[in-house]
Amino acid sequence: MGSKEILSQECTSARSPADGRMESVVGRSNLQFHFSHSDERRLGGIDRASVANGTTPVNLWGKPIDNLSKTGGWIAAFFIFGNEIAERMAYFGLSVNMISSVLGGFIADAYLGRYWTIAIFTTIYLVGLIGITLCATMSVFIPNQDQCYELSKLLGACEPAKSWQMLYLYIVLYVTAFGAAGIRPCVSSFGADQFDERSKDYKAHLDRFFNFFYLSVTVGAIVAFTMVVYIQMKRGWGSAFASLAIAMAISNVVFFAGTPLYRHRLPGGSPLTRVAQVLVAAFRKRNVPFSSSDSIDLYELPGQNSAIKGSGKINHTDGFRWLDKAALQLKEDGVDPNPWRLCTVTQVEEVKILLKLLPIPMCTIMLSVVLTEYLTLSVQQAYTMNTHMGHLKLPVICMPVFPGLSIFLILALYYSTFAPLSRRITGHPHGASQLQRVGFGLAVSILSVAWAGAFERYRRNYAIKHGYEALFLSPMPNLSAYWLLIQYCLIGIAEVFCIVGLLEFLYQEAPDAMRSIGSAYAAVAGGLGCFVATIINNIVKSITGNEAEGRPSWLSQNINMGRFDYFYWLLTVLSLINFCVFLLLAHIYKYRVRKVVDPEIMRATTT
Repeated sequence: MGSKEILSQECTSARSPADGRMESVVGRSNLQFHFSHSDERRLGGIDRASVANGTTPVNLWGKPIDNLSKTGGWIAAFFIFGNEIAERMAYFGLSVNMISSVLGGFIADAYLGRYWTIAIFTTIYLVGLIGITLCATMSVFIPNQDQCYELSKLLGACEPAKSWQMLYLYIVLYVTAFGAAGIRPCVSSFGADQFDERSKDYKAHLDRFFNFFYLSVTVGAIVAFTMVVYIQMKRGWGSAFASLAIAMAISNVVFFAGTPLYRHRLPGGSPLTRVAQVLVAAFRKRNVPFSSSDSIDLYELPGQNSAIKGSGKINHTDGFRWLDKAALQLKEDGVDPNPWRLCTVTQVEEVKILLKLLPIPMCTIMLSVVLTEYLTLSVQQAYTMNTHMGHLKLPVICMPVFPGLSIFLILALYYSTFAPLSRRITGHPHGASQLQRVGFGLAVSILSVAWAGAFERYRRNYAIKHGYEALFLSPMPNLSAYWLLIQYCLIGIAEVFCIVGLLEFLYQEAPDAMRSIGSAYAAVAGGLGCFVATIINNIVKSITGNEAEGRPSWLSQNINMGRFDYFYWLLTVLSLINFCVFLLLAHIYKYRVRKVVDPEIMRATTT
């Protein structure tokens, strides 16, 4: 656009005072080289730990750790895994929505840090679970059920709950959801913080960490769908909720026991404020050309340290060029600029990164839609089929445990089977890049839902052929529910590759001081999947069904009269479109280039 390149502050200060004109620089790479060169020249022989991505691990009180070998690593990570297993048990046991997870990420990145955010919200989570347990066990919180028989339930003649009982129920449910929202985006990031970014095996450790992290998620889900369900069936809801509360209490003890081992990152202040400052400053200078005679340079602090606590400097990039106006320093900005008029290059790059990252997790919403639909539709399918395994009859409500078992199996075999095989195909040292894993997961999810449609067509035709059209709650003895395992296993594989790859991608690509916000992107995408599934269901019901004409919708309560097969194929088409969009976005995405300055290079620069 005919704009001239802007030099950094250090470069302009080195100019002769007699030179009153701004010199043009061809190619934006000069700016990036200057930042790197000037930082190396100033730092001299500083320890490498202080410059690795500009973030140094600190202890709980924000002080440098004297001996890093006694903290972090896998030992610290396993304490965090324990907390995650119990949290996932509670999540799947209660199915709370995670759309508000961004709140926890914001608090962690801005003010409290990840440790204190987890500590506070996991305690809130426990309080909520205890409250729910009391609601299910103490008669004072439950309406009188003496005259509430099966017929009364159908007719709606049972005694309704009192207003204060409903108020209490809503309060404890929201307290539980609030606690979960604070934990979810912080745990994976906090666990990844325990590994040394300077280590040559850092990426390998990180890759294994996120796999083990999701394994802990899966263990929690399996326990929720088996042990907790069993307790609920045998002992009632009160005992089931109590088991979740006890597990959460134990996990809190485990988490706090690991406190001396943890490494921490300093919170960088409100990320929303920094984003707002960039947008306001860019808008104010929207009409100022880069070639203006009043412009001095793209503003950045001299030296290695950035203006953002807990974050290293980020190299200037060419994308979203209009945001660079926020860092365009004019003569009128003075020596002590107003942050709402002038931002650093690093601050501008933070906003660019957040914008670049956003489309990738949004492409995983469709996977969450499929997972949400499976939790209801496949259970309805299972009710019409034989769930016996030999002499053992598996409760239909336990069917969602099979995706968890397939995830467990895939993760167990990942490094011995999948990683070596994919290394031969892709040549990537870890088998596949993060975006390749996400894409593979999305592709497998398409196969899963396509198979689900094909099998549902067979199941429906079988029901009609054998006279079960109206008997949609009667299991057909000669049709095994374990045919559903194919779609369950496929969606389990999809979930492993997609979600694990996404978590690692967001952690590594997010700005240093916004990693919890980055992890929250994944949780928000999962929560949005529930909303999108509801919207799709409502649209399908309104378009395909007509009560006046006696035409059932595709999602009719009588599964043998409805057309779940058509609905599954609709999801297949939507998933395929979503996959094509993802391929385009992944193709144009450029991974961040992180700078680690070697002390020997810096010493050579200064001599």
